[in-house]
Amino acid sequence: MAESIRVENVTKEFTLRYHRTFKQVTVALARGRQISDTFPAVDDVSFTVSQGESIGLMGLNGSGKSTLLKMINGVMRPDHGTVRTRGRIAGLIATGAGFHPQLSGKENIMLNAAILGMSENEIARKYDDIVDFAEIPTKFLQTEVGHYSSGQSARLGFAVAIHVDSEIFLADEVLAVGDKPFKKKCLERMEQVRDSGRTLFYVSHAGGSVKRMCNRVLILEQGRLIFDGDVKEGIKVLKYDDERPEDEEHFDSDEELGADI
Repeated sequence: MAESIRVENVTKEFTLRYHRTFKQVTVALARGRQISDTFPAVDDVSFTVSQGESIGLMGLNGSGKSTLLKMINGVMRPDHGTVRTRGRIAGLIATGAGFHPQLSGKENIMLNAAILGMSENEIARKYDDIVDFAEIPTKFLQTEVGHYSSGQSARLGFAVAIHVDSEIFLADEVLAVGDKPFKKKCLERMEQVRDSGRTLFYVSHAGGSVKRMCNRVLILEQGRLIFDGDVKEGIKVLKYDDERPEDEEHFDSDEELGADI
């Protein structure tokens, strides 16, 4: 089966700065204090994903999940190593990502869809379906997105992304906000994406939903890949297997389905 994603020895470092102003930096240097430090958000990670696989990416807050996803999406470049993907990538890697706060909902739909690779004709053809899925009242579509709630932004962003014809679908933090009925509808649509043969990369803290959505799980810990394999075994590694049984069956409950990093 063809490879969809290949990540080889990928490392991404960030810098922590302990002082903000020039005066603070000068005083710290004069006293021999450290003014900054670097740390690997993602540390020498390697794996491959075949076309059609459904991958759950899990780990505690700060483990590097969103950083890794952003490198797969092309938003960030690794400092070391390589990330290769095959085909068009769609998805939502952060609530409201790619939206311009001073543009209306309608304008942002068209802009975001174009950024994700839709043609003008394709946008026109799918516009009504996007609006219907997002369940945003018509009057709000003429309002600046900067006035939207986080839930409205998430609805609109997910609605655009899910209507893009892609080979890879990334989902990170898409369901951390919003009401239960919309979360359920999003998860049902993601199941359709998975069953269509597209590659699904799904970040979540919810073991129940990962069990239902994915056939393989990757676990990060302090930037390093510590597990790659069976979903149930991975959840045991994270000690998420003590979730209530009803959480696994009814994964549209009040559990947070997104990620923080």
